[in-house]
Amino acid sequence: MKKEIKSIPFIVPLITLPLPISAQAAEREAPESATPNVIFIYADDIGYGDLSCNGAKTISTPHVEQLAAEGVRFTNAHSAAATSTPARYAMLTGEYAWRREGTGIADGDAGMIIRPDRYTMADMFRDAGYVTGAIGKWHLGLGDKKGTQDWNGLISPNLSDIGFDYSYIMAATGDRVPCVFVENGRVVNLDPNDSIFVSYQKNFPGEPTGKNNPELLTMLPSHGHNQSIVNGISRIGFMKGGKSALWKDDQIADELTGKAVDFIEQHKDRPFFLYFATQDAHVPRVPNARFAGKSGMGPRGDVLLQFDWSVGEVMATLKRLGLDRNTIVILSSDNGPVVDDGYRDQAVELLGNHKPGGPFRGGKYSSYEAGTRVPCILRWAGHVEPAVSDALVCQLDWFSSLASLLGVEIPAGAAPDSENYWNAWLGKDPLGRPALVEQNAQNNLSIITADWKYIEPGKGSPYNRNVGIETGNSPDPQLYDMHNDLGEKNNVANRHPAVVEELSRQLNAIKDGRVGLPLE
Repeated sequence: MKKEIKSIPFIVPLITLPLPISAQAAEREAPESATPNVIFIYADDIGYGDLSCNGAKTISTPHVEQLAAEGVRFTNAHSAAATSTPARYAMLTGEYAWRREGTGIADGDAGMIIRPDRYTMADMFRDAGYVTGAIGKWHLGLGDKKGTQDWNGLISPNLSDIGFDYSYIMAATGDRVPCVFVENGRVVNLDPNDSIFVSYQKNFPGEPTGKNNPELLTMLPSHGHNQSIVNGISRIGFMKGGKSALWKDDQIADELTGKAVDFIEQHKDRPFFLYFATQDAHVPRVPNARFAGKSGMGPRGDVLLQFDWSVGEVMATLKRLGLDRNTIVILSSDNGPVVDDGYRDQAVELLGNHKPGGPFRGGKYSSYEAGTRVPCILRWAGHVEPAVSDALVCQLDWFSSLASLLGVEIPAGAAPDSENYWNAWLGKDPLGRPALVEQNAQNNLSIITADWKYIEPGKGSPYNRNVGIETGNSPDPQLYDMHNDLGEKNNVANRHPAVVEELSRQLNAIKDGRVGLPLE
């Protein structure tokens, strides 16, 4: 029977931190020696409420439920940002993305955002003797500079320059060109007589677009997404050529899952780290025929079923190969959910009573909790007792926590914001982080503790009409009681000015790089 791990109420006065953050972590968590395989199953735009293990009654995701039943399911786990690129950057580098320019939502022709001289989580696993692989959505740029990639040859730098031995990726996202898979820096199935050309500035002469040729579309855009047409779907950006290399949208999940299974099979005899980043449930949502129409919620619901299938395939492979008990599987999502994110796929009309963000306010792009509070499960059979934990944890800390497990010393200056909370990830520490910074799409920041959520004043509209999500942007400070108001309905900043002042001071200290230092 699952045990419940509940957070201990925060009884120390807010204005004091007994130990620096890093010292707290080090004191609680002694490294242990082990070389388990590690798999990240990293979903795209799947919200806390999108999975039945988190209480959703309108969708059934049995493979994820089984994973949760056998591991630790977290109720207060966060990505580091409410959008894709910065969340992935922070997770793989151990650094908050808002510290670095150029880490916003990347175009499909962006240069490498994680530069080759940067020590990454993949490097850390390599130092521990692991073979490393990245399969799926990338969205962190390729090549040296924006728009300079050689899509018809070797794209350099690529993932091999930042610690991955093998990669089979989508260059950016499903709704951005180029719509091709890239394996170890080269476009897959490219005909040398049909070169690929990509531009995010202007269209190529004679090439149809969604804006000018809607009669060619099988899926209409609701906002944006009206440039080059691939497979009857208009995308962001312009592309021509490469016909033999174009992916088929309804085959993406099968292709990526198959590559993940292949990687596991090929490296079953040595420790491996696999970053398996699915396209589901990002737009455009084109489920395979096996799942189309099965959810009753249109394509968005169908691709949730498809994601669950992918999880099942990975877990079945581990069991078949006898790797089930020597593999840590971590499942989470890059950010919170969005229903209409640019295509008329009936996601809004067929949503019904389903709540993708669960009990939380906001969604993708937002400062409110549904922007970064995401589903998260850690399973390590024989080592982790099944449990439900509401410890405050963040994907940012996978880097240092796993380094501690593997006995790898992270080089000075690397992973500056990542902390070792391995005991929290194992379900043994009910507290987790004392504080965490969250980032919305406008780079406005907030800070959350066990007790409070403070959103600093920031610029930008309070509501994103295109996607129907509250952004959390406001010229006024916002403070929410995270014990009694998880839905962030009541701004109590005026009632608790001392708390606002202290959390603002803590946030500014973290911004200034004074992480873990006692506050004056």
